[in-house]
Amino acid sequence: MTVKEEREPLLSLRGVSKRFGAVRALDDVSFEVAAGEVVALVGDNGAGKSTLIQVMSGTLVPDTAEVRFDGREVSLGSPADASRLGVATVYQDLALCDNLDVVANLHLGHETHAAAVLSEVEMERRAVGLLDELSVRVPSLRTPVGMLSGGQRQCIAIARTLLGAPRVVLLDEPTAALGLVQKEQVLDLVRRLKARGLGVVLISHNMAEVFAVADRVIVLRLGRRVATLPAVAEQQQAVVAAITGADGGIPVAAGGFA
Repeated sequence: MTVKEEREPLLSLRGVSKRFGAVRALDDVSFEVAAGEVVALVGDNGAGKSTLIQVMSGTLVPDTAEVRFDGREVSLGSPADASRLGVATVYQDLALCDNLDVVANLHLGHETHAAAVLSEVEMERRAVGLLDELSVRVPSLRTPVGMLSGGQRQCIAIARTLLGAPRVVLLDEPTAALGLVQKEQVLDLVRRLKARGLGVVLISHNMAEVFAVADRVIVLRLGRRVATLPAVAEQQQAVVAAITGADGGIPVAAGGFA
């Protein structure tokens, strides 16, 4: 059985193009991720990675695109559209409130009410269950998030998205500026998201981390998709060559949806 037969796309985009004035940020780009798959999106600065993530998250409307979710054509015209479909995004800034504790941050936008009164007991119960399931460790649920380590903060931001029951999670440089121990904590959480059957899209410049957790690597260069490769050690040199253009600019499609 082929990879394509085993893993039909959960979220797929075709013909994505976006111009900013004279600059073509994305040029007829395709992208897909399946349930239970981690797809790394890589490329140099200016390759179009962030623009594509913004399209998938609904924060940027492309000039042209065909979007399908779970096999049906859909619209991603706003963040609300993406949220309704089950697409959640964790950006580099995390959007956490440092003065609020872990429970409050986990439930930002997902507050639980009982008889019109905020139910702290229910929120704490849900927080305990979620963090235990994801093996996320914090000193206390009542610790202000500003006092947590970088890795713990990143894990809280990722865990928060799961309260909305997403099916696809977009992670923009989740290990940037973290130490080795903290990075491994975040990468382990990415593996757990995959084990839960979520589609995970990972933007990263760190090739070691990409090959540690990803199933496939999609390379963008100058706004175009130039390579699709399986995330196996033997392909690391090919991925770097595709990023830099040392592959001669010939598109490579292998190890997944071409």
